[in-house]
Amino acid sequence: MNFVSYAIPVFLMMIVLEIGYGLLKGNNTYRVNDSINSLSMGLLSTVTKFVFLNIGALVFAKISQQYAIWTFDINSLGHWLLAILLYDFLYYWFHRISHERQFFWGSHVVHHQSEDYNLSTALRQTSTSFLTTWVFYIPCFFFGMPISMFVSIASAHLIYQFWVHTQHIPKLGIFEWFMVSPSNHRVHHAQNADYIDKNYGGLLIIWDRLFGTFKAEDEKQQAIYGIRVPLQSWNPIWANLHIFAGMLRDIWHTNFWSDKFRVLWSKTGWHPQDMIERFPEQKSNLKQFEKYDPQRSSFVNGGIILQYLLLAALHFWSSGQSTLLSSTLMWALVLAQVAILVVIGAVLEGRAYARPFEYTRLLALSSMLWIGYSAGLISSQWLSWGVGYLIASGILMQICINPRIEHFSLQSPR
Repeated sequence: MNFVSYAIPVFLMMIVLEIGYGLLKGNNTYRVNDSINSLSMGLLSTVTKFVFLNIGALVFAKISQQYAIWTFDINSLGHWLLAILLYDFLYYWFHRISHERQFFWGSHVVHHQSEDYNLSTALRQTSTSFLTTWVFYIPCFFFGMPISMFVSIASAHLIYQFWVHTQHIPKLGIFEWFMVSPSNHRVHHAQNADYIDKNYGGLLIIWDRLFGTFKAEDEKQQAIYGIRVPLQSWNPIWANLHIFAGMLRDIWHTNFWSDKFRVLWSKTGWHPQDMIERFPEQKSNLKQFEKYDPQRSSFVNGGIILQYLLLAALHFWSSGQSTLLSSTLMWALVLAQVAILVVIGAVLEGRAYARPFEYTRLLALSSMLWIGYSAGLISSQWLSWGVGYLIASGILMQICINPRIEHFSLQSPR
């Protein structure tokens, strides 16, 4: 059973509570732009699962049916505990290799791009996991773990990791020795030289202690969150692809054939020598660290929040309809949501192309609605709802990208 869908309302409620607690204590850990971007990445991750083939599920089913050497008993508590231990052990190695090898880092990097650390960061998930993650869990099915047991453990494991993404919970005594906690996971998200690439555990921290990757949080050393070469963008597509794009650039341009093959499986951050000289990376100065924070007025930020809530309503509705809709309609709904996320990112960055992007979005989606109706793919009721949604979304976005409104709101007395 997948518990994540039931947990989402609780996640959102806890985010609201954390914001309120931070404001009350004078230690707010949220920024509108970063939080909206994290939530956008989580929504995009969910959306892409509707249309991309789950290679892992096919491999798992094949192994379970033909190659399993043992069988977990779903009615045995001992077998459940053993399965949890096995899953968490494999998760540790998946997580560690996802940091230490470039190709896998290309997928996992999304979760670490935020320069804030709060509960919204937990929802910042990759959209390319179908390429990499499933490989690490193949042993579960050689040992005969039923798919229902695997899904239940995987979803509960993911839910557990939500609460550790906070700065408001201090060290928890003896709990720190065995379990992943907010304190030791803060270390994991930090880019400080002493903290980087530490504490890979998902549920149990004992694997890090056993394999030499544990680092306790030092209260005298404040964590600096984010990645060493900052993304400096709120574009959700680029956030998912920038590492892969850099790898393809290196493969294409390097003069050495051995390096072309090495790029994919090299250590994270490695580049051919001629690429280092041609495309030097600008790492953050941790002694004078500044977060990526293009400013928008409170009025525009409010409009973006409303736009995201409107999008979330569309997303939850389409999620509920996913098993009832044709692949054509699912693709149309996915593209509609992705388009909004891209425009939101452009507005948050203050890009000049936000306006033409928005007009292109409205024109393309209006055309898709009309073509779908004319071809009999959608009913007149669908057409009415779609037009209504586009009008509401278009008005909100127009408010957000109107420079006169931005100028007025910035100049208004406080």
